[in-house]
Amino acid sequence: MVADYLHYGLLVALAIALLTAAFTDLRSRQIGNWLNGAIALGAPLFWWSSGLDLWPGVAWQLGVALITFAICAGLFAMRWMGGGDVKLLTALALWIAPALFFNLIVIMALLGGVLTLLFGMWHLIRRQRERLAIPYGVAISAAGLWILTTHYFPLAQASIAAGSAVG
Repeated sequence: MVADYLHYGLLVALAIALLTAAFTDLRSRQIGNWLNGAIALGAPLFWWSSGLDLWPGVAWQLGVALITFAICAGLFAMRWMGGGDVKLLTALALWIAPALFFNLIVIMALLGGVLTLLFGMWHLIRRQRERLAIPYGVAISAAGLWILTTHYFPLAQASIAAGSAVG
């Protein structure tokens, strides 16, 4: 039971970190290294509390994160993605199951498109001449929160209900 509380406490901490990332990116167009580092460093605790085996579970998580970083680093080199966004998405890849991570990418892309359209219209309305900066951390965080609420937190409610029925 204590392991369940740790497990879901870590998920709540991740949700809070994602909200923080979204708000800081929206406000300053930057996501702090300390925040991305905390998300990444929390992943091994989450793996342990999830009972994830080193092989193939943790290996898959690390592989998906490595592929995510490689692709996003290329996007960063082309100036299509910010450094904080690269680190946030890579850190998030350490938490989200590989099968669900693809869903996260699709949701992130859709939300990012909407966000780009909204910020583009706002940019035109205000007749700004500087380069348009999209806070893509908002789309990454929103997609992460979507996956957490639809795939991870319902399990928490079922686990807690089962634990209170037994105890």
